[in-house]
Amino acid sequence: MKTLEQNNMETVLAFIDAFWNGNDLDSTERFLSEDYQELSYQSKEGLKQFAAKILAAFPDKQYTVEEIVAQGEKVLVRMTVKGTNQGVFFGNPPTGNAMDVTLYRRYRVVDGKIAEHHGWIDMATMGKQIAGK
Repeated sequence: MKTLEQNNMETVLAFIDAFWNGNDLDSTERFLSEDYQELSYQSKEGLKQFAAKILAAFPDKQYTVEEIVAQGEKVLVRMTVKGTNQGVFFGNPPTGNAMDVTLYRRYRVVDGKIAEHHGWIDMATMGKQIAGK
């Protein structure tokens, strides 16, 4: 029998695979709770809009989970994202340069659904890599 933490980590990993790597923006309906709280992108719709912008700017992007830990409802993930800037990113034209940056995401999982998300990404490094500096 799996622990609560194991189940919660599996839910988060499945969401990352479907939403961030599989580009299935509608997977939010399967993985996010009705009362979902988005602390980085204001709303569930804001999360989807940000993901669409990342996909347009980095169509080859790939997220890799480097570390995942859980305690009760909370799941913390350290990931890297790699991709090539092939589209407009925050108003800047594509540079063709690669990015390889670290990001952290904290999830809260309740009854098998993600109820809360907060993310941090190293935008300073990303900006330098994209600009080729």
